[in-house]
Amino acid sequence: MHSVYDAAGGDAGLQRLAAAWHDRVMADGVVSHAFSHGYQPDHTERLAAYWAEALGGPPSYRQRYGDESFVVRQHSGNGEHDEMNRRAVACFDLALADVELTDEPLCGVLHDYFAWATTTTMSRYHESATDVPDDLALPHWSWDGLQA
Repeated sequence: MHSVYDAAGGDAGLQRLAAAWHDRVMADGVVSHAFSHGYQPDHTERLAAYWAEALGGPPSYRQRYGDESFVVRQHSGNGEHDEMNRRAVACFDLALADVELTDEPLCGVLHDYFAWATTTTMSRYHESATDVPDDLALPHWSWDGLQA
């Protein structure tokens, strides 16, 4: 069976999804606040590489950009933001439709991955980015969910 990465269209498919998601969140009055401090111009490429690695693709993110601790620190120290998380997931679901990734079970697996990552991994350290350990492993997700 192909990986979730392959089923989503590999690097090119995840790049399209990351761009569609980014467009959606930038248009959302609540979620766009997360980017109000600015973001790197290659944000969508970084995001696509991260998703690719997490979903069974090559280790491009770690080779080019950083490790899991780096990513989690970028999302930490901002207090709790449940409404923003809910809206980010809703934007992701709309982005799936935007890039025509609507086939099941792929759509459900991608939704479950994004919702899990948004509400757990990226939201774990509300108080301070300095609370993030140095040795976090990048989580991997398959058709069966989180891989140990």
